[in-house]
Amino acid sequence: MPINTQVTESLYHAEYMQKQKEKNAGSQELGKDAFLKILLTQLQNQDPMNPMEDQEFIAQMAQFSSLEQMTNMNENLQKFMDMQKRSDFVSHSDLIGKKVEWEKVLSKDDQGKPKETEKLDGIVTSVVFKDGQAKLVIDGDEKVSAKDLLSVTNP
Repeated sequence: MPINTQVTESLYHAEYMQKQKEKNAGSQELGKDAFLKILLTQLQNQDPMNPMEDQEFIAQMAQFSSLEQMTNMNENLQKFMDMQKRSDFVSHSDLIGKKVEWEKVLSKDDQGKPKETEKLDGIVTSVVFKDGQAKLVIDGDEKVSAKDLLSVTNP
C-alpha cells in the first residue's frame, strides 16, 4: 500500500493551507467559460442518430447569453461602486479649511436613538478615507462622519 506524501513550498502550515484554499476557490464556481466548454463538449459528443433538438440548443444558448450579460453587469456595477467611493472622498476634500458644525451624541436611549447631544464646531483640517467611509478631521484630532454635519461655512 503506497503512502501519499506531499511536499510543500513553505515550512509554515498556515501558508500551505492558504495556498490550498486559493487553488480550490476558483474550481467551485462555474463561469461563462465553463458553461461554454460544457456546451461544446455536449455538441461534440452527441449521438449522430439522435442529435440535440433545435429548441434545446436555442435554450442553452439563451442561458449562456444571460450568464454573459449578468457577468458584464456585475463587473460594471463593481466599477461604478468603486468610482462612487472615490468621488465621495474627492467631494469631501472640498471641505478642508471650512468651518463645520456637527452634532455629537453623548448618550442613547433603549432603542439606540440619540437621547443627549451636543453641538460642536471647528475647522476641517483633513479628510481620512477608511473602510469605504470618508471622515472629516476637525481641528486636527476629532474625526466626524459627514452625515453628522449640521452646517458648513467659510471661517
